[in-house]
Amino acid sequence: MELYGGRYLLCVPLKNRFRALFTLKSVKSDRAVDIIAKAFNDPSALLRHELAYVLGQMKNPHAIPVLASVLATLNEDCMVRHEAAEAIGAIGLEQGIPILEAYRTEEQEASRVVRETVELAIERIHYEIAQKKDGKEIDTFGAGYYSIDPAPALETKQKEGSKIKEMSTKEVGEILMNTELPLFLRYKAMFALRNRHNEEAVLELAKGFADESALFRHEIAYVFGQMQHVASVPSLIETMNRPGEEAMVRHEAAEALGSIATPECFEVLEKFKADSAQVVKESCMIGLDMAEFEASGDFQYAETVEVVKGDSIPEMKGETRQA
Repeated sequence: MELYGGRYLLCVPLKNRFRALFTLKSVKSDRAVDIIAKAFNDPSALLRHELAYVLGQMKNPHAIPVLASVLATLNEDCMVRHEAAEAIGAIGLEQGIPILEAYRTEEQEASRVVRETVELAIERIHYEIAQKKDGKEIDTFGAGYYSIDPAPALETKQKEGSKIKEMSTKEVGEILMNTELPLFLRYKAMFALRNRHNEEAVLELAKGFADESALFRHEIAYVFGQMQHVASVPSLIETMNRPGEEAMVRHEAAEALGSIATPECFEVLEKFKADSAQVVKESCMIGLDMAEFEASGDFQYAETVEVVKGDSIPEMKGETRQA
C-alpha cells in the first residue's frame, strides 16, 4: 500500500497535491523523502519548487542527493533549482557546502537567482555549524514562525556600556536596503523585521520590492505571507500588477495574498487565476485554496501523521501551512 499522500502527488488537483505534500512533510522519514522525490517529474514547476522547499524543511539528510540532482539539472526552472539550493542550506550539514560551491560564481552558474541562493545557503550552513560548535541554540523557528529560514533573524539588541539598546525598526530597515552589505546580513534584517510583526516593520519590508534582485523581492513576498498583516496587501497587489515583474516574485505575492485572505485578496487572486504565466496562474489557484482555508476558521491546512506502522498511516492530525 502506498504511503498516504504519495499517490495524491501525481493524479489529483494541484491544491490537493499541495495538502498531501504537507502531510508528508510532517512525517520526516526517509520513506516520505523518497515519495516526495518521485514527484520531481511532475509538469508543474510550482509543485516541483514546493517539493524542494518541503525537503529542506524536513531537515532529513536523506534528501541531499535528490536536491543535488535537481540543482544539477541545468534545464530545470531556475525557481526550482533555487529552492533545491536553499533546501540544502536548510538541512545545514557541512556535506552540502561542496555541492553548493559548484554554482557560486557567474562562470559556474548563469542564473543570478541560483547564485544568490547558493551564497545564502553556504552562509546558513556555516552559521549552523558555528552554532553547534559553540553549543548555542540554532534560530530555527523564530518568533513563532514555523519555518527554517534562509538566514537567522538579526540580533537587534546591542550592549552599550551597562545598558542594552534595541535597534529601531528604521535602523533595521536601513540594513535591509543597503546593497553594499552582504546579502546574508540583509536577509537577517529581513527576518528581524518579520519578527516584529507590526505595521512599521511591514512598511520597511515593502521597500524591498524596489530591490534589483528578483530573489530578494520574492523573499519579501514570502515573509509577507508568513506575517499575514493587512498592511502588506497594497504592496503585494502592486507587485502582482507590475509590468515585467518576474514570475517567481508574482507567484510568491499570490500565495501571500492567499494567506492574508481579505476580500480584496480574493478579488486579486480571481483576477490573475488565468494569468499567462503558468506558475502565477497555479499560485493563484493555491492562493485561493489557502484563502478559503483562512476564511473557514479551520485550524489546519494539511493533515499530519501521528503514527506510522508498516505501509499504512492510520491516524492523522492537522497542520497549518506556513511555506
